[in-house]
Amino acid sequence: MNFKNLGDMLIQNAKKLKSKKYIFFEDKKYTYAEVNKITNKVAHALTNLGLKKGDRVAILLDNSPEFLFSFFGITKCGAVAVPINNFLKQEEIGYILNDCQVKYLITSENYQDFFPYLKENVSSLNATLTYNFLSPHSVNFSELINNEPDNDPPCDFEMDDLAVLIYTSGTTGHPKGAMLTHKNLLSNCDACNKAFKVKKSDRFLLFLPMFHSYAFTTCVLLPTFLGCSIIILRSVMELRSKKFKNVLLFKRPTFFLGVPQVYSALSKAKLPKWFIKFLYPVRIHVSGGAPLPEEILNVFKEKFKRPIIEGYGLSEASPVVAVNRLEWQKPYSVGLPLPDVEVKIVNDDEEELPVGEIGELIVKGPNVMKGYWNLPEATEQAIRNGWLFTGDMAKIDEDGFIYIVDRKKDLIIVKGINVYPREIEELLYQYPGVEAAAVIGVPDEASGEVPVAYVMPKENESLNEKDIKNYLKSHLANFKVPKKIHIVDELPMTATGKVLKRKLKEQVLQSTE
Repeated sequence: MNFKNLGDMLIQNAKKLKSKKYIFFEDKKYTYAEVNKITNKVAHALTNLGLKKGDRVAILLDNSPEFLFSFFGITKCGAVAVPINNFLKQEEIGYILNDCQVKYLITSENYQDFFPYLKENVSSLNATLTYNFLSPHSVNFSELINNEPDNDPPCDFEMDDLAVLIYTSGTTGHPKGAMLTHKNLLSNCDACNKAFKVKKSDRFLLFLPMFHSYAFTTCVLLPTFLGCSIIILRSVMELRSKKFKNVLLFKRPTFFLGVPQVYSALSKAKLPKWFIKFLYPVRIHVSGGAPLPEEILNVFKEKFKRPIIEGYGLSEASPVVAVNRLEWQKPYSVGLPLPDVEVKIVNDDEEELPVGEIGELIVKGPNVMKGYWNLPEATEQAIRNGWLFTGDMAKIDEDGFIYIVDRKKDLIIVKGINVYPREIEELLYQYPGVEAAAVIGVPDEASGEVPVAYVMPKENESLNEKDIKNYLKSHLANFKVPKKIHIVDELPMTATGKVLKRKLKEQVLQSTE
């Protein structure tokens, strides 16, 4: 790993690879040299706006080359990129921007409805910058970029400097900003390369949201680290269109990063056997974000004659921790730890447990975050003696393969995206007539898991599920809104009035069996 930082990585590869195709997006193609020059212009434009090393810049964009241009432009001037989940509502976005005191927001006209709210409610925000769009509440960033030189900026900052803030869901209130350094991310790329055995000729298909750490490290940073090509799709929905077959035929992706629901859909897709045998180009299929059912694994392998490589990670670890290998996979397992990453299973006293025993999975390595932004107590709780406590219950077998058994946290994972129940519950408690509320995750074929709410009305009060759902929809991203809201007469509680979620979940799962 000979790069000084993430910006230097692109600069060096652009010098070596120059005219090699780097990005494919719809009918556009960009070489390494072209992207390097564009990102240089972005860096100079941000610097001339007064951006300093360590300042935060948020990115609220759909999957597009502009997301990548923005990210590398930000890192090249020593600032910190803050990718924003583009499913969030304006209040949720506003919280994140305020929490890390964002100076600039780079976005597009797709989010113009948010501009007035963010301008009024985020005091640190100097300007909203939009590509090829001008409004009373934004600046046309494209015009600023076009007027800048394309020479390489100095990029003379350190590997331990902060590069990215990834806001990750937890179990307590608002999301927390995981502080990832240049070293964290570059070391994770290096280790992933050793595990996946990527070739320089590989082409990565990127359709998962670029704001997500799983997709961004594995399908943007890793191919850039190795000098590979990236085929960007606007969203996962394009896998259902004829466009996907054209991508397979004419752009020839070889590395496919998905989640279980995508592999389930592919297993049912009507692709002729001759097409799969002679024309299907993908050689590596990786799954993460949620547990992969063995049935999908087997059906996919039978149909495509290729395995799915399941892995495990979390934003706080940049994010990849473990992955099965092409030459050795085990069903139900998330694989072996990456090179240079240590793992242990410990009990509540932080004592290491023997092979096969279930406890909390803890992780140590160069990929582990610096901590949570402005949350020293949460950082001390998460990182102890250099070990990251994941909150996931797991076991390790005699070969070193990791098996995730359950989540210690109450986290719900919807299509690979974390949803924390307390945020939903706090809104439910604010709704008139609610005495108690609990949100749990239940299995769902389409999403892997979905939130379901149980609400107990106050005495002599009546509640309506539709009204509550409409209320939640006005405050939460759609994927956070409970699929079902049950109005119940009572909830299992402790003597102190706390809802026993584990007991509630047991009751729910038993009733569906």
